[in-house]
Amino acid sequence: MSRQLALDTILLRPTPRHAHTEYSLNYHPDYIRKKTGFEPGSLEATRALYGLWGIDFLFSVNDGLRGNWGAYGRSSDMGHAEYAADGSDQRQPRQCPFSTPEEVWAFDAVAEYGLPDRAEQILAYEQAFQDARTRFPDQLSTGGYYKTIVSGAIQAFGWDMLLLGASDPGKMEKVFDSLFRRTLFHMECWAETSAEVIIQHDDFVWTAGAFMHPDIYRRVIIPRYAELWKPLHAAGKRVLFCSDGNFMEFAEDIAAAGADGFIFEPCNDFEFMVDRFGEDMVLIGSAVDCRDMSFGSWETVRASLDRTFELGKRCRALVLAVGNHLPANIPDETMDRYVEYLMANWDRSPN
Repeated sequence: MSRQLALDTILLRPTPRHAHTEYSLNYHPDYIRKKTGFEPGSLEATRALYGLWGIDFLFSVNDGLRGNWGAYGRSSDMGHAEYAADGSDQRQPRQCPFSTPEEVWAFDAVAEYGLPDRAEQILAYEQAFQDARTRFPDQLSTGGYYKTIVSGAIQAFGWDMLLLGASDPGKMEKVFDSLFRRTLFHMECWAETSAEVIIQHDDFVWTAGAFMHPDIYRRVIIPRYAELWKPLHAAGKRVLFCSDGNFMEFAEDIAAAGADGFIFEPCNDFEFMVDRFGEDMVLIGSAVDCRDMSFGSWETVRASLDRTFELGKRCRALVLAVGNHLPANIPDETMDRYVEYLMANWDRSPN
């Protein structure tokens, strides 16, 4: 595990091996207890697990001092399906506070939720980043923002009202613009911190791809990403774009807008991503699908890892990860075999 190796990877510098990260390791409390001897959730357990798994990079985003939108204005909650082994993360949806498209079109995110004091937000972001560095000195922690333009609209309206609102792109653009303006404030604040890497998270597509007309993405959404990243790049930050779902249709547009790397799920074909972006961007993902780890054979998982390592020879910068998380129903034996095989083969091979 190495913070410097992760940073060198993202800066496109040569490294002796691929970097490594994973998501949702904390959903395996019995595994953590057995492997580390510490109580899950404790700092000692997390540090020990990161060491055993060779974790170099930590995904982190922070929506700021007014990140709980429901405390300041209207906000939807679509609930949360059971994901943890004990079901502790399950949450029932609540009724959407928007009942007509007209209410959506009249919405302004800055007016609805307000903005914190700029100096206070910068200080809070810097403190959060320094706290993460202190807690996990051997990993590269990031800054970042979760409820970007489309994810922000999902949070505010829920899917049904978002889709109804998006049925009129002309009226919806100013709504998206208000979410952009609120996000821009936070990107400007992150630009004033010492965080080297910023994650721009926006779940702007579905697993099947775009859910709005492609023109909306290319005319309304992606040009605003480019504006979000100008203050970050001016401050010397690297920007990693992250989205659930299949965004291959728009990946080249996002790269042209200024993203320095992609964090993606395996529904985006790994070879496609390597072929188009492996030479000059950092890729965070792999060909491994967590569904194979949960329900498939070890031979299937190993084949996906082998495909990843082979394609990885063509990558200038690769952070290995199961891109759709490590859910609680992956058997412990598969967890062990996965990480042992990955660490045995993560050295960079000559092209």
